[in-house]
Amino acid sequence: MNWLVGIAEFLVNEVLSVPAFLIGIITAVGLAAMRKTVGQVVGGALKATLGFLLIGAGATLVTASLGPLGVMIQGAAGAQGVIPTNEAIVGIAQAQYGAQVAWLMILGFAISLVLARFTPLSYVFLTGHHILFMATLLTIVLSTAGYAPPVVVGFGGVLLGILMVSLPAFAHPWTRRITGDDSIAIGHFGTLGYVAAGATGRLVGGKSRSTEEMKVPESLRFLRDSMVATALSMVLMYLVVALIYLARAGEETAFAAFAASGGNPSSSVGNYLMSSVTQGLQFGVAVAVILFGVRTILGELVPAFQGIAAKVVPGAIPALDAPIVFPYAQNAVLIGFLCSFAGGLIGLGVLTVALGPAFGLALILPGLVPHFFTGGAAGVYGNATGGRRGAALGGLVNGLLITFLPALLLKVLGAFGDENTTFGDTDFSWFGILVGTSAGLGGGVGLVLVAVIGAALLFAAIQMQRKVVATGWDPAPGRESPAASGPEPGPGDEASGSAKRYAKIPPPAGAPVPPPPPEG
Repeated sequence: MNWLVGIAEFLVNEVLSVPAFLIGIITAVGLAAMRKTVGQVVGGALKATLGFLLIGAGATLVTASLGPLGVMIQGAAGAQGVIPTNEAIVGIAQAQYGAQVAWLMILGFAISLVLARFTPLSYVFLTGHHILFMATLLTIVLSTAGYAPPVVVGFGGVLLGILMVSLPAFAHPWTRRITGDDSIAIGHFGTLGYVAAGATGRLVGGKSRSTEEMKVPESLRFLRDSMVATALSMVLMYLVVALIYLARAGEETAFAAFAASGGNPSSSVGNYLMSSVTQGLQFGVAVAVILFGVRTILGELVPAFQGIAAKVVPGAIPALDAPIVFPYAQNAVLIGFLCSFAGGLIGLGVLTVALGPAFGLALILPGLVPHFFTGGAAGVYGNATGGRRGAALGGLVNGLLITFLPALLLKVLGAFGDENTTFGDTDFSWFGILVGTSAGLGGGVGLVLVAVIGAALLFAAIQMQRKVVATGWDPAPGRESPAASGPEPGPGDEASGSAKRYAKIPPPAGAPVPPPPPEG
């Protein structure tokens, strides 16, 4: 039996939890189903894998550059509390529940493929690390309620499979509004925040113009380059926070904390400030790497899904990680991030003054990483339905959600609620609260309620797919879609499976625009 556990843990930890490998395998299967040559299959799979590794590298750079900023913000604000970090809470739980998480994840992925094949929910969830995170959450809440491992794996696997095909459906009208077609879906457990941002955009947008149409004076035209604008904004943010932290904590404490959190060792005020500038610039580089990775992977993965749709899951739509929507509205990403972070600060103030003392809720400090990725994506969704106002207020709503909901989630995590960290994205929170509260009743009653939650979610998603998605409902009628024609395929793209009609990602700012085709 130990060897079976070992195989399961290997598949989870070394293959399925690594999105790049999972994407490469799916791409290879799709290209093989299209009867591509061995060289085309291998080349396309490797290129898709490299694209996701680029996204991962950019995410690592983002995390590294935000580490010192988070320490300085905490020191400048003088607040102590819980910082939601998915990776941290999952790492803690693995020591106790590693085997159960492994089996639950494998069962959930298999069930999701069956549901994608035999229901209208033809979404294949490919964000491997989020599958692992949700599997861990379900294991924690069901085990905390006292259920035996076989029950945890069985019920948790079914719930995970349902989530993986249902949540992309709920968000798809808004995702399609962004991309302009059904080629991709969102496969990230921040769905509630994205739908809320899109709905907010529709409510407040009016005639607000897109974030990508901002008119910049001639002297500031360099800010039209998204990488430059992002880097400059982060440099200014770093410097302001660094100065406040320095004034509040003093040189010795500020220098030591900045160095310990990943910043350069600082022995003078000048070095401390210039290290802050460097971290802000590195953030701009990280975002550029993510965007390039997204463009690389879409050129391979989306065409490969033609083969999967024809052979395995008819009409399959790949559900991908949040940064997949970043290139469609790059200014909205920055606006959404900053406004989401502002929402986190507002939420922290409300928890400190009112909700914390009244209900015993923990203080949720704004984590820069979840606010960047989910807030940035929320900005894109809000911009798609409400322009600049939608991006700003949509990001703000997302920031409030990922502050209040994790505070409530801590109540159902048992001993893991005392670890000073928790899950950060919206879907972990609302679903964990529902399942944890129901399972907490114990015995057969708890399991019946958990089963009802899963069945209700699946039924609602099928109805959403049939009556809303399939009918082509537009969440922002009359507003121009932010989707744009992408760049021409590069050398070798046709050989590796790329097709021009799938290149939906806008080219980088400043890139030459190809001449229009001749008339007639």
